[in-house]
Amino acid sequence: MKQFQTLLPEMRGEVLILNLNRPDALNALNSTMFDELDSFFSSEYKEYDANCIIITGKGEKAFAAGADIKELHGLSSAQAESLSRKGQIIFSKIEEFHLPIIGAINGFALGGGCELAMACHIRIASSKAKFGQPEVGLGIIPGYGGTQRLIQLIGKGKATELLLTGDLINAEEAHRLGLVNYVTEPEQLMDRAMEIAAKMQTRGPLALSGVIRSVNQYFSSAHEGYLFEAKTFGEVASTEDFAEGTKAFIEKRKPVFQGK
Repeated sequence: MKQFQTLLPEMRGEVLILNLNRPDALNALNSTMFDELDSFFSSEYKEYDANCIIITGKGEKAFAAGADIKELHGLSSAQAESLSRKGQIIFSKIEEFHLPIIGAINGFALGGGCELAMACHIRIASSKAKFGQPEVGLGIIPGYGGTQRLIQLIGKGKATELLLTGDLINAEEAHRLGLVNYVTEPEQLMDRAMEIAAKMQTRGPLALSGVIRSVNQYFSSAHEGYLFEAKTFGEVASTEDFAEGTKAFIEKRKPVFQGK
C-alpha cells in the first residue's frame, strides 16, 4: 500500500479512517495534501476493502486549519484560479464519492478545512470544534467551494453573514445552523462516527450510492457558481490587498487594506 506524507489511512473493521496527518501545522491543506487527497479518492482507496470512510484530523487541535498561507502568497491571478479549480475538483470527488464519507471534526475547521468538512456527506463535531471561512480577513474569498456549499447547508442569509465577516462559530452554533449533524464530547467523537458508519453498513450499498448521486444531482445547477468562485478567487488573489493580507498573516500582525 502507498505511503503518504500528509495522510494516514487505517482500517477499523470495514471502515477506513483517513487521518489528515500534519498535526504540527494544524493539518493545513498544502499542495502535497491536495495531491494525495486527489490520488487517494481517484485510485488508492481501492487498496482498502472499506464500505465507509471517516475523515478526521491528527492531533487534538485541528481537523484542518485552512490552506497553507505561505503557498498562496505571490500567486498570479491565473495560478490562483487554477489552484481554486483544483481544490474544487478534489472536494467534488469527495462529495460525489460512491461510499458514504463522515467528517469527524475534532478541532479547528477553518477556510479550506471547513470546505473539506462541508464536502463530507455527514459531519460530526467535537464540542471543541470551531468552524469558519475567515478568508476576507486576508483580503481573499473562499476558493474551494465555500461560497456554494455553505449556502446549501445553512441558507443564504447566515452563510452570507459568515462569509462577509469571517466570524468563527462553535460546534453548538454549527449544529443549530445545520452545518453539522451531531456534536459529541471529544473523547466520544470517533465512537459516534463509528456508530453511524455501522448503521450505514447494514443498508444496501447500491442504495447508499444512489442516494449520494441523487442528492448531488439536486445541486448540479451550482456548477456555474463554482466556476465564478474560482474566477473571482483568481482576480482577488492578484490584488495588493491580498498581498498585504498574506504578508500580515505571515508577520503575525493586522493587515492594512487599501482597496487596491
